[in-house]
Parts: sequence; structure tokens; C-alpha cells
Amino acid sequence: MAILVTGAAGFIGYHTCRQLLGRGEHVIGIDNLNDYYPVKLKQDRLADLSSDVRHADRFKFLEIDFSEARALKDRLAGFDIEKIVHLGAQAGVRYSLSNPAAYVQSNLSGHVNMLEIARERRVAHFVYASSSSVYGQTGELPFRVENRTDWPISLYAATKRADELISESYAHLFRLPQTGLRFFTVYGPWGRPDMAVWMFTDNILKGEAITLFNQGKMQRDFTYIDDIISGVIAALDAPPPDDGKQKPGGSHSPHRIYNIGNNRSEQLETLVTTIETACGRKAVRDYQPMQPGDVTATYADISAIQDDLGYRPTTPISMGIPRWVEWFRTYHRV
Repeated sequence: MAILVTGAAGFIGYHTCRQLLGRGEHVIGIDNLNDYYPVKLKQDRLADLSSDVRHADRFKFLEIDFSEARALKDRLAGFDIEKIVHLGAQAGVRYSLSNPAAYVQSNLSGHVNMLEIARERRVAHFVYASSSSVYGQTGELPFRVENRTDWPISLYAATKRADELISESYAHLFRLPQTGLRFFTVYGPWGRPDMAVWMFTDNILKGEAITLFNQGKMQRDFTYIDDIISGVIAALDAPPPDDGKQKPGGSHSPHRIYNIGNNRSEQLETLVTTIETACGRKAVRDYQPMQPGDVTATYADISAIQDDLGYRPTTPISMGIPRWVEWFRTYHRV
């Protein structure tokens, strides 16, 4: 039996596959390798996974677009799937302003298609990626899973909240065990080029200006990738019971929702100075107004996942950023 990981060529998907393979699991990774950001980075992640002889015979990659229901079902025929980690999605808040159809296709249709695979295969657990963006421009910090999330301020956030609601209906109707994970600003080796940490590092090393929106008055709960993965694996190993009791997120069905963050909110200027120190260079700052769809602050209350699964992040940005910059320099030979 294998664990199916969607978005396997993506940032979190790659690290999830690597962790699962490292502990002896059989993993089927799927990804459509779209060009939202350079495909070479995705191919390099896959090459890294496939090059490790210790688990080469336990990793199978399939290039599949999970938003295409028939192709998805046909390509997965014949594979025994025990659990699913659904991390694939169309990411990015600002991109959703100009390409809404991509989010409907991947994040809505694709999510339903993966739930149908889970239902038909009667998988033991369906873990899926949500986002801190579902909280919108709430004035209440830190963000708690009990908070109202009815006012998304971007289409991306709306699709992620819709995924949670669709999953709740599947948990109720089909008793499908599920866990939704609201990720908070993930960074680290093999990260995404559209994320601030990557763009800031790249521009600082090139001597180019970095753009700070809202005049730099932003806060984020920056979470190192290793801490994210420890939460993903802990959740995967502990399916919610179908006991009728209320769970994090409010469901009485076998469906939980957790925040996975660093449990601290850093000023954007603090992040920049930390990157400057790691790079050994000063940043040229370009202050700009707030962007549509963005939020001024995120901060994860992780008490639910701490209490249930013993989750404890261990990597502040003072540790994580130097590791990130070292990887970035090595990968780009700069």
C-alpha cells in the first residue's frame, strides 16, 4: 500500500515525499508541472527525490492534472492507495486577481476529484492543504481555528475556505476521515520563487531593490519547512476518530482543521534585516502601498495541534533564514 501525495514537485509536496520515503513508505507522487513558476525547479526537486538510491524503488512519479477527473482516475488505476496527502493547488494571492479560472479548476474541481478518489478507494485518511489566508483581514490575533472565516479578501482564500466546507460535507456524508492544515507563510530550502523570502534574498544578492508593501508595516508568522512537515506527518499518522465529538474547526464528523505555524508573528522589517545579515549585504527598500487581497498580519494559534498531536515548532527565523540563504546560494551558485 502506498501514500499518494499531490503537488509532489511543489515545495511542501517535495519535502513531504522526502520525509515519507525516509521512513520507509511507498509513495506515489503526482503533479501537472505547470508553469506558474519555472518548471526547472520542480524538475530539480523530482530529480533529487529520484536520485536517492535508498528509496528509488519506493517512489513513483506520475505527471497528472488532478483537475481532469477521468485522466486522474485512469492513471491511478492499479495502484493500492492507503492514505492521501493533497497538497497540490494553484497558489498565490495576487495571481488569483488576473487568473481566477486557474483557481476554480485546480482548487475547487481538483479538490472534489481528489475527494472522489479518496471516497472510492476508502482511504484511511485524507490530509489536505488549506491556508492562513482563509482568516482574511480579521482584527483578532492570533488566528484560532475557532475564528469565523466567512469574509475572504482574495479568490485564493475563498477557494481554500470552500475546500474546507466541501471536505466537511464528505466527512459527514461518507464518514471519510480528513484533516485540513492551514499553513502559515512557509519558507526554507527548495522554496517557491513567488514568495517574499525568495524574492528578497534574490534581489539583495543581486543588489536590486526589494518591494515592501503597506510601507513595510506587515507581520507574518514565518514557518520553516521542517516544522511544517513535522505537522503534516503528525496529522497524517493520526486520523480523526468518528466518535461524534466536536473537533478543532467545529466538526462533529471525522474532520479536523489545524493551524500549522511558528506561533509567533515577525515584523517584515525583522525578516529583511535577518536576510541581510545572512547574505552579508544591505537591501535597497522600495516602499509601496498595500496590495489588493493581501492582509497586514498573520499569527497562528497552534494550541489545537499542540494538544492533539504534540506539535512543537523549533525553528525561529534567526535559525531558519541562514539555512535558507545557504541553500539558495548553493542552488544558484552565487
